[in-house]
Amino acid sequence: MKKPIKNILEKIEEFGFEAFIVGGYVRDTLLGIDTYDIDICTNALPKDLMDIFDNYNIDFSCYGAFKIHVGKYNIDITTYRKEAMYNNRRPESIIYINNLEEDLLRRDFTINALCMDKDGNIIDLIGGIKDLRNRKIKCIGDINKKLKEDPLRILRAVRFAITLDFSLDSNLVKEIKNSKKLIESLSKTRRKSELDRILTSKYAYKGLRLLKDLELTKYMGIDFDDDIVITNDLCGMYSQISFREEYPFTKEEKNNIKIIKYIVSYGNIDNYILYKFGPYFGMVAGEILGLDKQDVNTMYQNLPIHTRHDINISGEEIMKLYHIKPCSIINRVVRILEKEILLGNLVNDKDIIIDYLLANEKRFKDEK
Repeated sequence: MKKPIKNILEKIEEFGFEAFIVGGYVRDTLLGIDTYDIDICTNALPKDLMDIFDNYNIDFSCYGAFKIHVGKYNIDITTYRKEAMYNNRRPESIIYINNLEEDLLRRDFTINALCMDKDGNIIDLIGGIKDLRNRKIKCIGDINKKLKEDPLRILRAVRFAITLDFSLDSNLVKEIKNSKKLIESLSKTRRKSELDRILTSKYAYKGLRLLKDLELTKYMGIDFDDDIVITNDLCGMYSQISFREEYPFTKEEKNNIKIIKYIVSYGNIDNYILYKFGPYFGMVAGEILGLDKQDVNTMYQNLPIHTRHDINISGEEIMKLYHIKPCSIINRVVRILEKEILLGNLVNDKDIIIDYLLANEKRFKDEK
């Protein structure tokens, strides 16, 4: 255990209280995964924690959680509690208790209820080690009640199964299918956040397959083909998904998805596409089209021009050649030169370009 985390646990114990790391950090540590988000549970009350950490820079939430940032670690400290009836995914009230096991029973999945003391010893009161060894996602307690309390647990179950490459317990699968409509109560921001994590996992295809098998796609407002191409780019993944309702994409994400879709519908990566949109879009769309990323990048590096400034004649030189003042003709001629050079119909040599412009002067000036 890293010293900054151990120090926090020891500091709580120095005041006569229990303190354990619980949840994701313990799970990930046992799986050999590095993580920097730490959850600590304790029988110390919030008022006690305020005294214990009076010299720390802490944030205190209305749900009784202290947030402490120590180096690269984000540490949440909560008092053992029972939660009353849920309302909109939040408990209407919390009751502080002095029993670790009772606190663990309110959590979602057995693998997220493992604890670790300051010496690195594992405390398993719910059977999480067995499910971790069997690579199984199993709900704690009444599954139907847990999913109704917080429908996000449906997508969290899928996400953990995918990112950890685990399977879902058969009883959990049954209840997810029975409760699938609850997903509609989740905000689109929540849905997208979980979908982001599924799509960026190395098991993304398994995740998408699982969403379909569990009959969740309809209630998430998404659809996709079975032959969707898995890419390492989130916008590349989203460009292959259709949405029945608007998701909260950023302006940049919307633009990226739009361009990738356009290139894929164009059906090919050529010099003109790479010149217009650049290597990022070319490689992402190219991957969806079945092209090798390195080949696409090499194509980009070998473009005869990368910007208008690379054309071996300037706008001023075109005006002098045509004896005209600045006007729309210049922009139109430059666009034609760009295209002809990129398509390989014109060599980017000044003398050759001048001969080409003189040969087409009347046509270029007459075109509207």
